Amino acid sequence: MSQLSLAFDASLMIRDEQGRYLPATAEQILDAARKVIDQKVQRGAAFTSSELVKEYLIAKLGGFEHEVFSALFLDAKHHLIQYVEMFRGTIDSASVYPREVVKEALRLNAAAVIFAHNHPSGNPEPSQADKVLTQRLKEALALVDVRSLDHIIVAGQCTASFAELGLL
Repeated sequence: MSQLSLAFDASLMIRDEQGRYLPATAEQILDAARKVIDQKVQRGAAFTSSELVKEYLIAKLGGFEHEVFSALFLDAKHHLIQYVEMFRGTIDSASVYPREVVKEALRLNAAAVIFAHNHPSGNPEPSQADKVLTQRLKEALALVDVRSLDHIIVAGQCTASFAELGLL
């Protein structure tokens, strides 16, 4: 990532409060990319393929240096209601509370959810803890008739999909 950010730093500029243009930092570039993806994929967008979901989540989660657990809350036709970063953790873990995920799904009147989190280590393989958590979330949401469609782990530009791996 550092080689990539050095190449970007040399060519992308930002304007400061005084109107001067300065080289953009890697974090500023990633923040700008997250804003662009939010504009590109807005409420009501249909997630019709796993590739579209993965592309969206790479842009949202790929650059964090700490774990972030998020959820895509969807309607019955898999249109986006809202993307929510639910929990923030450390470099190798995040505490996730199924009760809070269920509350948010009910608040948004979601019919389905796609879970996502990042692995700052760069390895997208699901851990045993990831598998247990996903099962707990799936069971909790099923009690209120909300379908769990997938759990995607993002590690930089790589992803792992629980649905594609047969784990959901």
